[in-house]
Amino acid sequence: LRALYQRIQPQLRGHLMTLDTADDRTLFFDTLPLVFTAGNLKVKLKLFTVPGQVMHNSTRRIVLQGADAIAFIADSQPSKRQENYKYWLNMVENLKANGLTIESMPNVVQWNKKDLGDASTDEAIEKMRKENKQPVYEAVAVRGEGVVETFLGLVEMTFDHVDKVYQLSQKVGLDRQAFVDELRRCLVDPPSGGGKTGTDGA
Repeated sequence: LRALYQRIQPQLRGHLMTLDTADDRTLFFDTLPLVFTAGNLKVKLKLFTVPGQVMHNSTRRIVLQGADAIAFIADSQPSKRQENYKYWLNMVENLKANGLTIESMPNVVQWNKKDLGDASTDEAIEKMRKENKQPVYEAVAVRGEGVVETFLGLVEMTFDHVDKVYQLSQKVGLDRQAFVDELRRCLVDPPSGGGKTGTDGA
């Protein structure tokens, strides 16, 4: 989220709020509001990150209760593979506790710290791309690589999901491409092309 904050036009982004522990790990959550205009609509996106530590399970559950979409950030380091799986199952359980399912919600997977992975990481990513329905992205967040692509890809999926419910394209004449194009204009040095740089395993 902090890497994404640096890529949003200063006049459009809100204050990045964060609560950290003494060792600089997120204590509760980071939150970043983003306000922009698309068509005749004023859009406000609220972006949250929550920590994976067991002690913050109740915080994760509360944030997921109001979420419209999810980017699951996995650690590419081989030593973190089991931990990633544990956090994924915990997320699924928290969604279920809120009456939601991962299948019913727009979601993507980002493999962060890709520079610290190895050949087994590449194999795991390719396996996920073949077996899973959600797009999979690779990133090195500390260098800002892959962060915007993940964000735009998730926003595209979320727009499609919301459009099915509220018929935005019919009621206000706003289609997905126009929406994403307006969002891209909010970014500093946006990536070329569309947001879907991940590979869809469907």
